[in-house]
Amino acid sequence: MLPILNKEFILKKPDSGVCEKSFGFPEKILQFGTGVLLRGLVDYLVDKANRQGIYEGRIVVVKSTDGDTNDFSSQDNLFTTHIKGVSQGELVDEVLINAAISRVLQSNADWREILDAVHQPALQTIVSNTTEVGIQYVPEKVIDQVPASFPGKLLAVLWERFSYFKGRPNTGFVIVPTELVVDNGRLLKDIVLQLAAYNEMPAAFVDWINTDNHFCNSLVDRIVPGKPRNLVEIATRAGYTDHLWIEVEPYLLWAIEGGEDIRAVLSFYKGDDRMLIADSITPFREQKLRLLNGSHTAAVPLGFLSGLNTVYECMQHEYMRDFFRAVVLEEILPTIAAACPTAPAFATDVLDRFANPFIAHKLISITFQESSKMNARNVRTLVRYHEKYNTLPPHLCLGFAAMLLFLEPVREEEGKYFGTRGSEEYVITDDNAGIFAAWWRDQTDIPTMVAGICSDKRLWETDLSAIPGFAAEIAILLTTLKSSGVKTFIQLQHQKK
Repeated sequence: MLPILNKEFILKKPDSGVCEKSFGFPEKILQFGTGVLLRGLVDYLVDKANRQGIYEGRIVVVKSTDGDTNDFSSQDNLFTTHIKGVSQGELVDEVLINAAISRVLQSNADWREILDAVHQPALQTIVSNTTEVGIQYVPEKVIDQVPASFPGKLLAVLWERFSYFKGRPNTGFVIVPTELVVDNGRLLKDIVLQLAAYNEMPAAFVDWINTDNHFCNSLVDRIVPGKPRNLVEIATRAGYTDHLWIEVEPYLLWAIEGGEDIRAVLSFYKGDDRMLIADSITPFREQKLRLLNGSHTAAVPLGFLSGLNTVYECMQHEYMRDFFRAVVLEEILPTIAAACPTAPAFATDVLDRFANPFIAHKLISITFQESSKMNARNVRTLVRYHEKYNTLPPHLCLGFAAMLLFLEPVREEEGKYFGTRGSEEYVITDDNAGIFAAWWRDQTDIPTMVAGICSDKRLWETDLSAIPGFAAEIAILLTTLKSSGVKTFIQLQHQKK
């Protein structure tokens, strides 16, 4: 029987990289969330800095979901991080034992212990990942009970801190939400202040929230598939059992808005130059939206309709790999490089991430809300490209035409629309599916339909028919894709090279 990962086992393992001293580091971070993203990003960065002797702090974690914390306590809160993927064109396969977490507390069963944790002067940081739904205003009382919402819990924690230290200056927190919401720090602060008003809390406390606490906008980016399916096989190879084992890709980014005062508290950022504290995180958000998300949106309908099923399969397919490279490096990057100094390096990282053989990112999943994503991620790029070069980006145009073909329904049933890929049907999961169905149903000819779609104000942030030649080019491409079939079209294009 294999030993379980715990403190006793790991201190006998000389190559673990975990030293006994690390178990005595003070708690410096209160973390709301036990999910794999926080463990694969925030906890990874803290552990890395601890190993380098930079931070020497641990994390007390709040588990808000139902269920006990035995998986953590039985392993002394240790877990394995398995980094798998591609970096700078090379395969990465690295296993690390993370010792950053000191304890995991259940929000209902251990609420008093959670509140007591903020009495520690060294505990100066709060991080969270409660999904986008977590940052919502819920009018509720937060004193003398366990609040239901994350902002409610945060307000109760702040009140406990304020009361314990009697409102003294410099006793507040650096609060960094990682939920994927634009301006997540500002939004969280607004909700906390709204809740404080609802609870009729003292003006001195509200002033302390405003002056002594820093709510930082942040952006996180790392794919964390989580617990592997073949855990038994992995345990046999590793020589120990770890029920908390997670897999992560090599790439990571954590960008936080702040200055020197934030850097002083979050000093573990010095352990990895991919954790960035800057005056503005807008350039990082822009490069992710355009290069990573935008290229996905442009390429996925074409790849899916050609018979491929995952992003990795696309990167193994010569034409689709070249398509991704052209979209990223030749069409999107030139439109943002001046405003985003780190965009060229990020673009290279994006292509490495797409080529990760350990992540099966399904194309059909990426097509969810395809038209809205095309509007948010690529319409502005199309406009910028034309303004810069006075011509059209050929690969983005082909991706747009493939999107229209993907959104062509063959039937409707109970409000759902279905498209076809050969003999296979797929569900069109798009809030605008009805609009596109009407255009396809009522079309007299493809050029007229495309012109109408391009100028439809319900779909796009700008009138795409106003871009010279755009609607005509899309109509030609769509006609060709529809008549020849996407797979044949791609084969012909590849033969021309």
